[in-house]
Amino acid sequence: MHIFGSSKGPSAPAGATQNESGARAQGTGGLPSITEREFEQEVLLSELPVLVAFVRAASAACKSMEPELVAFAKGVEGKAKVMQVDIDKSPTLARQLRLQQVPTFMVFADQKLGDAQVGPLSKKQLAAMVEPFLPRQEGALKPRELAELIKQGVVIAVDVRDASAFGRAHLPKAKSLPFEEIETRLAELFMMPGQPVLYDRAGEKAKGLVEAVGGADAPLAFLEGGILAWEAEGLPIERG
Repeated sequence: MHIFGSSKGPSAPAGATQNESGARAQGTGGLPSITEREFEQEVLLSELPVLVAFVRAASAACKSMEPELVAFAKGVEGKAKVMQVDIDKSPTLARQLRLQQVPTFMVFADQKLGDAQVGPLSKKQLAAMVEPFLPRQEGALKPRELAELIKQGVVIAVDVRDASAFGRAHLPKAKSLPFEEIETRLAELFMMPGQPVLYDRAGEKAKGLVEAVGGADAPLAFLEGGILAWEAEGLPIERG
């Protein structure tokens, strides 16, 4: 078996894995469980990023991961796939990937190994592994990306919360343009001396505005997670 070879044979239905008799295979907590025979089709040739948990059925450390892994899989459904491989049932694959310990987690995207971590991980740690490989909406900026662009002076942070919230705390050099006033102040928005980057408390309103108002002739961006994500990163806030 060649890990990065060409695909052979028909593929299983999307989101399903099968054992040799054609029955749907389920692993820990109902997660799809595959063997080295399905690995290329289900993982390497997947259109979505795939987090693979390499486990052993009798491992206490692997069993301890069950709740976190299942919860994570539900959270990324439709954006990434989460699968399991029992290395006792796939020894050739385990040797090729040089697996020394279980659980081991690997992220595959675009037919390449993107990241690998050994040992039990929390849901947050699993998310940190997979997040860089998830598709992102056009115009989406992460807090540290926005912080660097503000520092360079190429964007203007635009706070779409109400004026009182802006007065209590806002991003450095941000402008206030409340959500309810956007429609009547579009000209002001697009005449700012830099590309506008909208943000609100948690990111959803700003994201919706970018989808509704932005376009090729009037590009807009937004802060993923809003000011809450900004503060969680420990980035500076202006108050008053």
